[in-house]
Amino acid sequence: MHNYKELEIWKSSLKFCTPIYKITSKFPEEEKFRLISPLRRAVVSVPSNSAEGSAKFSNKHFVIFLENALGSCREIDTQMLVSLDLEFLKNEDFSILSNE
Repeated sequence: MHNYKELEIWKSSLKFCTPIYKITSKFPEEEKFRLISPLRRAVVSVPSNSAEGSAKFSNKHFVIFLENALGSCREIDTQMLVSLDLEFLKNEDFSILSNE
């Protein structure tokens, strides 16, 4: 087992949740179930999967949860690109977030 609070992916992804929540709070209300909720769900999924996987007794299972977290990262990236194209997300905010 791993101590999830010592994992860099957990620490970094946990910090990433706050700016996503703040930025999506400025999205149009009609995007609540199309972009806001899925983006927030995906961003919370990364530290959650990292923490859950750390409780597994085999590295094989731990890796599966880390792969799920990576999949959520790809979701976040795609949803941010859509948000950028729709001009819900500013270029400067996108640049800052995508570097994370």
